[in-house]
Amino acid sequence: MASYAKMIAAGKRWDKLFILVGLSSMLVGLITLSALIIDLAIDGVPRLSLNFFTSFPSRFPEEAGILSAWVGTSLVMLVTALSAVPLGIAAGIYLEEYSRKNWLTDFIEINIANLAGVPSIIYGLMALGLFVYQLHLGQSILTAGLTLALLILPMVIMATREAIRSVPTAMREAAYAVGSNKWEVVKDHVLPYSTGGILTGVIIGLSRAIGETAPLITIGALTFIAFLPKSLMDPFTVMPIQMFNWVSRPQEAFHFNAAAAGLVLMAMTLAMNGLAFYIRFRFRKKIKW
Repeated sequence: MASYAKMIAAGKRWDKLFILVGLSSMLVGLITLSALIIDLAIDGVPRLSLNFFTSFPSRFPEEAGILSAWVGTSLVMLVTALSAVPLGIAAGIYLEEYSRKNWLTDFIEINIANLAGVPSIIYGLMALGLFVYQLHLGQSILTAGLTLALLILPMVIMATREAIRSVPTAMREAAYAVGSNKWEVVKDHVLPYSTGGILTGVIIGLSRAIGETAPLITIGALTFIAFLPKSLMDPFTVMPIQMFNWVSRPQEAFHFNAAAAGLVLMAMTLAMNGLAFYIRFRFRKKIKW
């Protein structure tokens, strides 16, 4: 009995040590992130104004704004969402509900998982050869949106499959028992109960895409643009590239502009992630087993 008591006591000590190490690691990350955000806010908050959002970039830092950058980011993300979300969800539903389990589907699943970890610059190089040179779409918003859609497509597919897998098998069996066919089971039971997880994965994927720079630079995104695009085939810039342009300049005033743009981009990203958690909470709350 004494040996068991010693083992239990030793296990509790290791548990406390693990909790202490984990808490310390979390605090280090939070403190570092807080320090970076505070430093960014000190430099950038004074530049935030209506004029900053409605002005084009300028060689005069006091007059420069992010109008073309946030409009370009919004259009690129719109093309990305319209391209990746329907295709990714449809692919996830097919692979999880309709495809036969054989070597081909296993091969596809392995490659989808591998594509989720490919560096973003590789997608930029592929898009440069395919969309710009082969399909002649040019260095346009459409090219940028399709490039980022390819980047987040594996994430959307994997999120959709994981959400569908979380639906209990008993729900499917009950639907089949009352005479539902395959599509009715998927449409009326599987998708409604997995929508929260699917949307969470979609928004997290879009949150990653909104901050990507390397693939867009590769396909020829502009670092300075003083006009608004009139169609999806026009040149563009996005907020991360605009920030890079300002940071690379020697004048300190441009660095303050970059800090302000960084705050705006961070707010957009946090808002998208917050929306993901809210949607997930609401859908889970509506589910009644």
